[in-house]
Amino acid sequence: MRLAVLAVSCGILVGQEPPAPPAQPAPPPVLEFNGKPLVVPFQCTDEDIQLAGLTCSEEDPCPIYVELSAVAGTANRVVVGGNLHSASVTMFSTLLASEDGGRTWREPHDRIRAAAVDRIQFLDADTGWAVGEKVQPLPQDPFLLLTTDGGKSWRQRPVFSDSAENRLGAIQQFAFTAKESGSLIVDRGSGADGDRYELYESPDGGSSWQFKQSSNKPLTLRRPSPVSTEWRLRVDSRTQAYHVERRSGERWTEAAAFAVKVGACKP
Repeated sequence: MRLAVLAVSCGILVGQEPPAPPAQPAPPPVLEFNGKPLVVPFQCTDEDIQLAGLTCSEEDPCPIYVELSAVAGTANRVVVGGNLHSASVTMFSTLLASEDGGRTWREPHDRIRAAAVDRIQFLDADTGWAVGEKVQPLPQDPFLLLTTDGGKSWRQRPVFSDSAENRLGAIQQFAFTAKESGSLIVDRGSGADGDRYELYESPDGGSSWQFKQSSNKPLTLRRPSPVSTEWRLRVDSRTQAYHVERRSGERWTEAAAFAVKVGACKP
């Protein structure tokens, strides 16, 4: 009798299987480059259409495109960043990473609605940053994505404090000179209250940012983020694709390509 009471008190019925653990979300799909431009997966929902303010129909769907604007990497690890957008509205940010020189790709961070990633820096094989901001309806809430495992995983950190949500501004320049030491300049736009340009510094690898200086005249970092010399992006109007290319001596060779058009939104 005591055993039966104990079983019931623990929420277990004799002869009944314990409840199954909750289903885990499916891992992001892996894209494999075989010479044909890859198509970034995109499934438009009714919520996406509503929040973006799109007017789409079965007869006249809204085409969606990818725009890639940043690339960086070390050895065989390479990361590209950009956004998914319609003809008039930015839908989501996108970050794509490869650990095998461009043969296979995956998205290591969730897409951020109404945002874009436009700059990437790797300090060494493991440590890197990608920066961006929400761009709808105006550039605001700039952020960083941080990785310490070569781009396998990323965590998001805001430039401004949580109490400053929806604050106008876009990251104009950024650079890390060491794993824990970085700086950036935010352009708050010509219509912002106070000075237009603001300088921030981070003592902890980008996890937090401290205001240092503001000015109505453009500010410049002493050591801006270096431009990748091993990887580059090239858009080709003939193939309607972004080509990810790697330097090989004096030449550039294709490592992967991504189709500009990725799908369409319709009810």
